[in-house]
Amino acid sequence: MPLSRETLGFLIGLVAIAIFGGSLPATRLSVAALDPWFVTALRTTVAGGVAVGLLAFRRPAFPRAHLGRLATIALCIVIGFPAVMTVAMVSVPAAHGGVVLGLLPLATTIGAVIFAGERPSATFWMLAVIGALLVTAYALRDSEVSIVIGDFLLIVAVLLAGMGYALAAALSRTIPGWQVISWAVVVSLPLAIPATVAWWPVDAASVPASAWGAVVFSGVFVLFVGYALWNVALAWGGVARVGQVQLLQPFVTFLIAIPLLGETVDAPMVAFAVAVAIVVALGRRASVTRIAAAN
Repeated sequence: MPLSRETLGFLIGLVAIAIFGGSLPATRLSVAALDPWFVTALRTTVAGGVAVGLLAFRRPAFPRAHLGRLATIALCIVIGFPAVMTVAMVSVPAAHGGVVLGLLPLATTIGAVIFAGERPSATFWMLAVIGALLVTAYALRDSEVSIVIGDFLLIVAVLLAGMGYALAAALSRTIPGWQVISWAVVVSLPLAIPATVAWWPVDAASVPASAWGAVVFSGVFVLFVGYALWNVALAWGGVARVGQVQLLQPFVTFLIAIPLLGETVDAPMVAFAVAVAIVVALGRRASVTRIAAAN
């Protein structure tokens, strides 16, 4: 029995989240040896190289009618979100970065309402809030609850991502998702390339290979492959519904960090992960109405 478009979108979303799970560990590895702004610029330049190569091979027409939306998407998720997150992660406790992952699905749902013509039911909103609270509690379970300046940057990052995700998903209903991220990255290159050159570290030869590798991973897989899949997932499965899959990202990130940082799985983590998975599964069944077609 063939899978429905919505189910395929959900499954593709899971693959994208598995890729996104490496984003925070890669960011921490890269900013340990490189300037955060340089990391953002180089990551975009790397993704741009992949995008240019793919576009040159496939030769799609440039979507001039969508240039304004592509520029906004680039500002939100290609430049804004990664830059703000990278700078914030230098100054906030690691647990606070996990809180962002708890709030992202809510921000994505709000973006779905504003930009993608979706109207989640009251049940869906309730599940979204419960999921956000669970992930936030998990992130802060061993930390003191305190607010630092970097937390305000994290709030900005969440808002940028929610808006960018919804806009990119809506546009992916008109042109293929891989083209959306490709053109968005290409639009960013006039800023990214000069910034990469200007901020190139004078001691580049002494930078550990792990830091360079982390930047390349972020550019190729997180910023390009991950977002291409994410655009398709949101467009096919629904922005609000598939957006809730992000609730699982902290646990994916933790699993990736086990071999890198020597972390160990404990009972609370398993309990939180199971609870969040149940919330995500229930969210798939909750009603979400699409009242407008995206252009």
